[in-house]
Amino acid sequence: MAKITLRDAAQWCGGTVEEKYADLVFDGAGNDTRSLQKGQLFIALQGARDGHDFIPAAIERGAAAVRCSRKLGDYPAIIVGDPRTALGDIAREALKRIGAKVVAVTGSVGKSTTKEMIASVLSGAFRVSRTPANHNNDIGMPMAILDMPEDTEVAVLEMGMNHFREIAYLSGIAHPDVAVIINIGTMHIEFLGTQQGIRQAKLEILEGMTPQGMLLLNGDDTMLRYLDVMPVQRITYFGKSDGCDVRALDVNQSEGALRFTVEAGRLTFPVEMQLEGEHYVADALAAVTVGLKLGVHPDKIRQQLESFRNMSGRQEIFQARGFTIINDCYNAGPESMAAALNVLGNRPGRHIAVLGDMLELGDCAPAEHYKIGRIAAEKADMVFAYGPHAGRVLDGTITGGMPDTMGRAYESREELVAALNRVVKPGDVILFKASRGMHLEKVLEAFLKE
Repeated sequence: MAKITLRDAAQWCGGTVEEKYADLVFDGAGNDTRSLQKGQLFIALQGARDGHDFIPAAIERGAAAVRCSRKLGDYPAIIVGDPRTALGDIAREALKRIGAKVVAVTGSVGKSTTKEMIASVLSGAFRVSRTPANHNNDIGMPMAILDMPEDTEVAVLEMGMNHFREIAYLSGIAHPDVAVIINIGTMHIEFLGTQQGIRQAKLEILEGMTPQGMLLLNGDDTMLRYLDVMPVQRITYFGKSDGCDVRALDVNQSEGALRFTVEAGRLTFPVEMQLEGEHYVADALAAVTVGLKLGVHPDKIRQQLESFRNMSGRQEIFQARGFTIINDCYNAGPESMAAALNVLGNRPGRHIAVLGDMLELGDCAPAEHYKIGRIAAEKADMVFAYGPHAGRVLDGTITGGMPDTMGRAYESREELVAALNRVVKPGDVILFKASRGMHLEKVLEAFLKE
């Protein structure tokens, strides 16, 4: 990890530090005393609880120093007006000091998987660091930067948002050399109004881009085709459609493997991945395109994608209690929900869909849940709906032709788990899918324990 003195950090963020502590160093940063590591900088944020209340616990756990807006005792500290923005200021300068190329990834659906694929492809040729898990906001991304080793050659950073100007802020910290937009969906439409608004927010990624930065866009997404946002020679399209610079041909899904041929100009090579669902093609093509742009040999790209395994909670398929479980509890929107149901429907066995609510859809929520119900009627034999919009999901299943006895709605996790245990049989394929805020993974955990 990069060692930073309190003097440097204070200068970078416009803070103050007592001279007797100015030459102390910290490695990384954290804002949760439960996971804080010895030697890290503790960030005292104002949230549901005042982070200043946890400063004694942070010092006891071995924090090298504290970044806060007021000092409550004699300990190493950087005093700033706003610890949140100061974190971004420090991360920006730390990333400059490392000198790594930056690949930034955003999109409505699949950006975490795409980020992981890109990191996998690039790790075949570079020392790569990436944002872990869901560290894609104004706190998580800067902390991930401060955790990066000093010898990082490429930083792959995921950028998320649910309001305007959030990605602009992150881009201003990272200064991407390569920016990837995987798609424009409907997640967060509650706060952004329309898909055009979502696209506008995603395109904020360009605001911090380096002067010769490259923009990689999904050419299969109609919201991203033919954008006049920068010189055309700096935009590369990837996708299955005609006219894409990097294309996937002969896409085939069989025996748990996804196969296609990459065509990029005169270059062609095969790709095989241990994933189910053609929706992964766009993610993989984004990774291929980044790899080619940064000079990774096609053979290495192919090898890295073949060995790629997705993160826990993202379409994680395994056997348990005699069932095939598809754990896709990490997050959900209309597009990813439809893709997951398609994977369920293509599996042999009786298909059971456990679907929690999709959040942050605003006024579109009733209609989108209804649409998912109609899709579920085609792909599943039974639907267990959970959350305030469960009724709309069931309305959709009935309209889609599923008998009303095959769809059920539940308000509590306990009732849902009990109902599953009464109905499921060995050999069933069970999909668990919902937005992260529904905590459907707790239903899965309870089901597996019983």
